[in-house]
Amino acid sequence: MAENGNGAAPQNGAQPAAAPQVKFQVLAQFVRDLSFENAVVRGDGKLPAGQPDIQVQVSLDAKKKTETENHFEVVTKYKVEAKTKETGQTLYLVELEYGAIFLIDGVPQDQMHPFLLIECPRIVFPFARRIISDVTRDGGFPPLNLDMIDFMAMYRQQLAARQAQQGQGANPVS
Repeated sequence: MAENGNGAAPQNGAQPAAAPQVKFQVLAQFVRDLSFENAVVRGDGKLPAGQPDIQVQVSLDAKKKTETENHFEVVTKYKVEAKTKETGQTLYLVELEYGAIFLIDGVPQDQMHPFLLIECPRIVFPFARRIISDVTRDGGFPPLNLDMIDFMAMYRQQLAARQAQQGQGANPVS
């Protein structure tokens, strides 16, 4: 009896279906926009005592590049605002739009949207985190190392919010 390469006997002579080959490559990464506002220097220039309260907002944008087939641009937007916990005084504000161009081929169309908004931002996140860390340090504050972002949970939240919004917009006929 012949084996099929993995030690098992072939089943009814059928060959296993080959999984589609996914081609995924980061072609370019770039800072589209970067802003750092140091609110402390507007006052007396002294850092207030105490722990800062840091709020991080993240949003995503993805689109197909029209000039080239299978090229996609994904931009992750970060807004980081640090305030004092005691007084609510703003310490600094960082806004970063970090983008990347990806070559993606072989991903089924029904999986492309989550792939663009989960996998692509996950790949370039360490670079954006480094920029935010460097900017806060260079701005006179302790470097801010953002915690890892769960882009899958973020995608699911956005999807649920969109579905809820569509549900509210539908008027049932009585």
